[in-house]
Amino acid sequence: MIHPATELRLVSAHIGHGVFATRRIPRGTITYVKDELEIELTPRQFERLDEAHRQIVDKYSYIDPRGRRVVSWDHAKYVNHRCECNTMSTGYGFEIALRDIEAGEEITDEYGLFNLQEPMRVDCGCHHCRKVIRPGDITRLAPGWDRKVIAALDGLSHVDQPLWHLVDRRTQRAIQGYLAGQQPYRSVAMLAWQEHAERCMPQLDADGLAA
Repeated sequence: MIHPATELRLVSAHIGHGVFATRRIPRGTITYVKDELEIELTPRQFERLDEAHRQIVDKYSYIDPRGRRVVSWDHAKYVNHRCECNTMSTGYGFEIALRDIEAGEEITDEYGLFNLQEPMRVDCGCHHCRKVIRPGDITRLAPGWDRKVIAALDGLSHVDQPLWHLVDRRTQRAIQGYLAGQQPYRSVAMLAWQEHAERCMPQLDADGLAA
């Protein structure tokens, strides 16, 4: 489920639709949580789909650490990529606002954390656009992404969290333990498809950061 203060709008004929904030969303706000209504497909279920349905799922899904394709039931599936995104997936499974997002601003994400199976060309127009998102980005860029997520997590307990009740109890305890200095941080590298963990995931240091 995506943050309730969002709506679907047409970005352009070329890009299609995107998700926009309807009011200010402060840094540290959880912007997406996978809930019980999300559609999950195993690799085998995905391969058994006809070509038309595979294309739809491939376009609107992300791949979780178990290799399952997840398709959101709400407009979360329309969030576009931007190399200088304002929200990002975390090692805790939810997505978080990396900075304050103003009313009317498009909410953007980092597709490099979605376990892409093939390179994806992008032209997001930002100064540091990578031009191509690659399957290896999830490990190669994890250290920099971790720094952004850690900075955002510092504000998590200081802002309104309308999606907090959808975060499972185990994850709630883990994030609360981290914020209290009692548990290690979970790197975004933990989002890598576990089937390829030895090849895809970097070594983590004592604080759970990608080395």
